[in-house]
Amino acid sequence: MTGTAVNPLLRAAYLARRGIHDVTLVIPFLAPNEQKLVHPGMIFNTPEEQGEYVNKWVEERCGFKPQMKLSFYPGRYATDKYSIIPVGDLTSYIPGDRESDIAVLEEPEHLNWYHSGERWTDKFKHVVGIVHTNYLDYVRLEENGEIKEKALKFVNNVVSSVHCHKVIKLSDAVQEFPKSTTMNVHGVSPIFLDVGAKKAIEATKEKDVEMKRSKKPVFTKGAYFLGKVVWGKGYKELLDRVSEHNVSEDGRECPLELDVFGNGDDFAEVKSNAEKMKLPLHFHGRKDHAASDIHDYKVFVNPSLSDVVATTTAEALAMGKFVVCAKHPSNEFFSTFPNCLVYNTPQEFTKCVKQALTSEPAPLSAQDSYRLSWEAATDRFLDAAELSPRDVNPSLGDKAKETFAHAMHTTMNKIEPIRRATGAGNNTLKAPEKLDASWVPEPWDSSARDSNRKS
Repeated sequence: MTGTAVNPLLRAAYLARRGIHDVTLVIPFLAPNEQKLVHPGMIFNTPEEQGEYVNKWVEERCGFKPQMKLSFYPGRYATDKYSIIPVGDLTSYIPGDRESDIAVLEEPEHLNWYHSGERWTDKFKHVVGIVHTNYLDYVRLEENGEIKEKALKFVNNVVSSVHCHKVIKLSDAVQEFPKSTTMNVHGVSPIFLDVGAKKAIEATKEKDVEMKRSKKPVFTKGAYFLGKVVWGKGYKELLDRVSEHNVSEDGRECPLELDVFGNGDDFAEVKSNAEKMKLPLHFHGRKDHAASDIHDYKVFVNPSLSDVVATTTAEALAMGKFVVCAKHPSNEFFSTFPNCLVYNTPQEFTKCVKQALTSEPAPLSAQDSYRLSWEAATDRFLDAAELSPRDVNPSLGDKAKETFAHAMHTTMNKIEPIRRATGAGNNTLKAPEKLDASWVPEPWDSSARDSNRKS
């Protein structure tokens, strides 16, 4: 249920809903023993079971039956990357030529790091990549991070250029890519916008003085943060900002106490550090952002600097809350909303927190609600995905360079020792014969993560 899973799903659902395109969403299927590491509360023995759950989730979250088809490919959960790596040639799982018209590659760099099959641009007439994640920021935290960052940046450029006609960056928080444009093409589920609309109605009623005396506040809870508990998701910044705020003059007058929702590999360490720093952070484990007991929080604090576009920030704004976030390219789109309070320094963070805790958010307007919706996001996507004449007909020199780069990259990715050395994992070159509970891959070697992580 991470943003990189939910957003592609909803993009496909809303594209299919328009009735203009035949849409197939291609999803990784993990072996059940690895599903336990990713979503332990829900284990699927077959892709069909997973597909039923996906369709039901969309219907409950969005209020309509999804019309897209679902297809599955084998994936491995790489514990050293906290990511899913395709197993085998992913293009072989795509339907035949009649349906191979347009491909949307969600995370084209990640998807193709270890790709050993044909070029996506050879299989499809129009290939658009959407960059979700700032992988350079994550690798920078490892030992020899500067060297790894340069190498990864180069590889990302190569595979995106080779396999895409156009690349859409959600924000300029990520590296520059060839053939790229920047546009936030994500939206939020109607369930969050419904909460915002309800809060706006309540806030309008509260303007009546007589009613204000007898009714409870629109928001009855204070501040919270929600996100996967790994250091790279902004938890260091969160602990630092809360600590700095609460010892400041304004902070002593208006202290920040936070409920924190999320699970992850660094949960125990983050919680321990918060306790050592004597911070008023209360850790509650994972919770769906749409849960009813989240609705009444007034302030969402998200100091992360590693996001490209934070799904949780968009959802909080949609629910009519204040959002306190850093001045950062990932927040450029959100900063245009009146309830988004942006800071650049610890002192400005304190001012934003004080304002949020001592005042009420502006009711979400119809225009801002639409800008956050998937209908608007789909329009932005279709506009950004248009190809220029140069995208369609690159120069002979560019064609030659891309052909050579693809040949070299594919050749190396077909050599098992090279794949293992670069982090593809053992036995990921060939797909399993069957996608179901009978597939039991060997445990992923996480020694790279354990040895590379900085304390």
